[in-house]
Amino acid sequence: MGVPAREVREKKNMSRLDETLASVLADRYAQNAARVHELAAPLTNTQFWQKPFPYGNSFGHLVLHLTGNLNYYIGAQIANTGYIRDRAHEFNDPNPPSKDEAFQRFDAAVAMVRQTIHAQSPDVWSAEYSGAGTNAKTRLDMVMQCAAHMQHHIGQMIYLCYETQRRAQG
Repeated sequence: MGVPAREVREKKNMSRLDETLASVLADRYAQNAARVHELAAPLTNTQFWQKPFPYGNSFGHLVLHLTGNLNYYIGAQIANTGYIRDRAHEFNDPNPPSKDEAFQRFDAAVAMVRQTIHAQSPDVWSAEYSGAGTNAKTRLDMVMQCAAHMQHHIGQMIYLCYETQRRAQG
């Protein structure tokens, strides 16, 4: 006896949902990365690393932080890249890389995330997740948290750019 037509339709619908989910998530990371690039474009290397306030971070350190975040939570914990994170170094590296090098690392991390998203099979999205410093229970939860984390820091980057521009105009 064959598989009932309803079961076949449900499998096709789930397949489309899985494909849609992967595309939406991967596209969100690409859009977030494009926004970070757009915001950083007018910044000189000095402005990129400059802290406009005595508290907080520079734009560049936020880029390093997002790179470390993605490489750890998605790279090491889901894609098994072997990445070892030094979170404190993301914020206080006394010899940070150039703006271009920071973006090469960031872009590589985003590409890895997008590839990892597309590599997930439907049953793996709900697989148990564990990583230091997170309450995510599943892989999907962690991928969503990392996207939201990027959005949060993009908001900070917008404000840093506004302040940098305001100070440059005198």
